[in-house]
Amino acid sequence: MKKLIYWTATGIVAAVMLWSALNFSVNKEMEGAFAHLGLPNWFRVELTVAKILGALALLIPTIPNRIKEFAYCGFAITLISAIIAHSSSGDGIASLDPLVFLGVLIVSYWYYHKGRAAMTRIDKSSSAIDISGRDNAIARPGRSA
Repeated sequence: MKKLIYWTATGIVAAVMLWSALNFSVNKEMEGAFAHLGLPNWFRVELTVAKILGALALLIPTIPNRIKEFAYCGFAITLISAIIAHSSSGDGIASLDPLVFLGVLIVSYWYYHKGRAAMTRIDKSSSAIDISGRDNAIARPGRSA
């Protein structure tokens, strides 16, 4: 059940980020939307690239954990910044829409760490090495095995 919740939340986050990246790059009205928020056009391009890379980092299981952490952090900053930018521009209650996806991102992050904690417990229990043996030169420096 934990995997299902994790992959569902992660899939939603990735889909939203990829959809917005596609929308930023294809929809010419987005230039006006960014201008409305007081943001330069180059930021739209930068945000598009960052969202694509972040979504891939979350979706590809072999990506290192540190990179996934950066993706989660980047998406959280992006969503909080979107709330602030839209609120500051007078967009009203619609400016709280990113809050929903921030909640989904938090669920994904929570279950990501729950899954990693379970894997860590498995790794620790299966790789126990006893170095306290009497014949172990590492455990007893100065004595050869």
